[in-house]
Amino acid sequence: MSFWEYANPQKFMQLSRRVLPFVAVAAGLCLVIGLVWGFFFTPDDYKQGSTVKIFYLHVPAAMMAINAWVMMLVTSLVWLIRRHHVSALAAKAAAPVGLIFTVIALITGALWGQPMWGTWWEWDPRLTSFLILALFYLGYIALWQAIDDPDTAADLTSVLCIVGSVFALLSRYAVNFWNQGLHQGASLSLDKEENVADVFWYPALLCIAGFVLLFVTLVLLRTRTEIRARRLGALLARERRG
Repeated sequence: MSFWEYANPQKFMQLSRRVLPFVAVAAGLCLVIGLVWGFFFTPDDYKQGSTVKIFYLHVPAAMMAINAWVMMLVTSLVWLIRRHHVSALAAKAAAPVGLIFTVIALITGALWGQPMWGTWWEWDPRLTSFLILALFYLGYIALWQAIDDPDTAADLTSVLCIVGSVFALLSRYAVNFWNQGLHQGASLSLDKEENVADVFWYPALLCIAGFVLLFVTLVLLRTRTEIRARRLGALLARERRG
């Protein structure tokens, strides 16, 4: 069995229908357990107090905002190289989800930054690149809506996705590129000196798993909707020609 078989819309619909209930339930369990554990059963930080608990929303949302764009980049490249419609529709489906994660990351970052930095916003390299990433998400969604021909829209949005990937990369590594930024380094790291304490680490891992599974659930649902919309559009066009 080849992986590319699932680029066939019918096989994708069959597989996603079987997988969706399990992924959705797993996402719900991870999010509920992780967030309840993190917000109600972990101590306040000795420096940041209860503000540290924003971490359980901010870090997973920020990670998925970047990784959603990476997923869109991969599926866009598949479209440009192999012309599989499911890949283009999956990229289109992922964009609003990625935008929501980006907005969550920006809002929770502001809520954390105000007591820590004394301001809701700072033109820190990572914050700025994240804001630009949000604008790319908006531009990507708008470009899909602005072009009637779906294949042309897929081509142009794929090019935009490649360009926007620069800012996804900057968002991920801005702290390493510019040491003078206010934003702290990685909270989850293999380096024990940088990594958060275990009491915060375990619920954070559950929250991250929950956000990943939530992303997969929403993208599968939205991709299925896009495939149905494409089929309906084709049927209507055929009727008009007939």
